[in-house]
Amino acid sequence: MGHNYAKPLTAEARMERVFSRLPADWAVKMELQPGTGWSVWMQRPDGTLHQETRDTLVEALEEVWRALR
Repeated sequence: MGHNYAKPLTAEARMERVFSRLPADWAVKMELQPGTGWSVWMQRPDGTLHQETRDTLVEALEEVWRALR
């Protein structure tokens, strides 16, 4: 009997997944905030924006993307 285990995505693959899905007309800003982690801000063309701060850049990117898509 074979087993099919999904291989967890690396941080790089997770970032690539988010960046590949971002529309070209969205604004994105990423900053490393001393003592608090990464801050990521995204804005859609309709003016809707969202910002998240997380320990890692990929976590912040994914959270903002989930909130705005």
